[in-house]
Amino acid sequence: MNQFFRVAAIAAFAFTAQACATRPPVPSAASTTPFVAERDLVGASVARGEFRAITGVRRGFTAQLNGTWDGVTLTLVEDFAYDDGERDRKTWHLRRTGPGRFTGTREDVVGEAQGYQDGDVFRLEYDVMLPTENGRGRKVRFRDVLALRADGDILNNATVGWHGLRVGSVSLVIERE
Repeated sequence: MNQFFRVAAIAAFAFTAQACATRPPVPSAASTTPFVAERDLVGASVARGEFRAITGVRRGFTAQLNGTWDGVTLTLVEDFAYDDGERDRKTWHLRRTGPGRFTGTREDVVGEAQGYQDGDVFRLEYDVMLPTENGRGRKVRFRDVLALRADGDILNNATVGWHGLRVGSVSLVIERE
């Protein structure tokens, strides 16, 4: 009987971990116009959003974005201003590898990001090394989904996972300037 409960507990944990690690759903306010990264992220825009951890910690931010496209690579400079006063700059370099497919790098991304068109949305998956107090860092997995709203703004929802468990989420709206 003890063996049964052990197997049941492992199965329940595996099912829960799989459910937590799934990619974010398409935002309900998304339009039916496909999001196209090399079109919709070019130019100046502003993003407003919030990171939410499962611990209840919330961290708001605003980011000034500037994207350029050279026919192969989308370069997206992100200047973040967090509600707690911290400022940061990150630069994406997303290289088109085929129709609707990209690989990308950013200063804090471990390895390469993978981006791909999924119907009307664009999905971007990547690992980030987050700083920790002990200086060793913690690698987490981001799974973003970007979609256009009917008004032309971009919705970006992301799940954040650690060892297959969901530990947070990010939601933001990107508006053209």
